[in-house]
Amino acid sequence: MDGQVEARVSHEVDEWLRWLPRWRPGTHRGRVRLCKRCFGSPILSAAGLADGVPHGVQHAFSMRMKSIIDSEVDEYTSRNLPLLHREIRLAEDRKARRPYRAGEGLDPEFAGLELDPEPVDDQPFLFTLGGLEEQAAASALEPPPRAFSEEEKAALRTEVKLADDFAKQIGRRICIAVALESSRLRTSVDDLVEPQIAELLADLDRELDSPSWPTL
Repeated sequence: MDGQVEARVSHEVDEWLRWLPRWRPGTHRGRVRLCKRCFGSPILSAAGLADGVPHGVQHAFSMRMKSIIDSEVDEYTSRNLPLLHREIRLAEDRKARRPYRAGEGLDPEFAGLELDPEPVDDQPFLFTLGGLEEQAAASALEPPPRAFSEEEKAALRTEVKLADDFAKQIGRRICIAVALESSRLRTSVDDLVEPQIAELLADLDRELDSPSWPTL
């Protein structure tokens, strides 16, 4: 439908802007691994959020835009790609039968983030959420994989490519739409995020200048 994607982008941008005043700088140890969703994202670049913006702020925006792509591709698949639609539904049914899903039901701002902190040498965790999820998945009874004929494999590969091409098309439309919003997005970051970062750096300077620190 003409304008549907752009209307969804406008709505999700508004939701992100309503969430942004609640963002606070993280106080935990930073991660070494890069977020595959955010690093090099053309959507973040189009929105003007690729540089100089904390990852938590970027990720919240990325996941809201991802939800648009996922929804549009799901609708397209259900209408036009019967084999792929069936396999996706079977996979979702199998996942729904798992007794524990650590990342289920998270707000968009937190979806897709790693659930556990990175391990520290010589300080093993008693348990991790990811480990509990893996144990639950291993204990669930999974049906044996279905055997596909060569014709079905070829047809499924074709449908996967069509879905990928459609996702890229939606992504390009989102890039155009968020580029039109970039001015107010960047202004909101400057007004709501940058002062918090400046205060965090000022606190760090005060701690480093503290007379309680040993002199070298």
